[in-house]
Amino acid sequence: MKLKMSENSLFAILLRSPWWISMLVVAGFTLLSFALLPEPYVGFGVMGAFPFLVIGIMAARKQWHAPSAASVSGVLTRAGAMSWREFSVLVEQTYLQQGHVVARLNSPAADFKVVKGGRETLVSCKRWKAATHGVEALRDLVAAKEAAEAQQCAYLSLAPVSDTAARFAKAQGVTLVSGQALGRLLLEKPSA
Repeated sequence: MKLKMSENSLFAILLRSPWWISMLVVAGFTLLSFALLPEPYVGFGVMGAFPFLVIGIMAARKQWHAPSAASVSGVLTRAGAMSWREFSVLVEQTYLQQGHVVARLNSPAADFKVVKGGRETLVSCKRWKAATHGVEALRDLVAAKEAAEAQQCAYLSLAPVSDTAARFAKAQGVTLVSGQALGRLLLEKPSA
């Protein structure tokens, strides 16, 4: 059973933040330990910084391998200029490079079925250029996921979905990949 960290926990927030913020917390713990604790207890105070050190290292490693903001912006600009045929090939290649088995679907609700590690995900990305994304497309994707008995579904778009659609997606477990997250997905290197 895989446990998931709350997205609003301090450690989750630090993992999403620049790595140096965690290192500032480590430095703060260390300085405060030396300044405020009696000498025999300084080591214990410094040990309190250890989880933040680990989080900082994890964030640095993740950010070191992440594509630059310029690369993400460039791929999003190129994706916005692509035809559906070109964009679908790019999405398919991205999933294939990540080790997924990809099947194209002839469905108005989902464009691909991607499978990795026995987990099936339906992916909808045909409306990637749309200026607004409402609940209807997400509702259709969820229905297709349930009909196909897939474990997950993802909705890819350049622009974010509406607030109502975002609430619906969260309630139904739809993974929303838009804007910068879409750019990072398209630039993601194959996993080891």
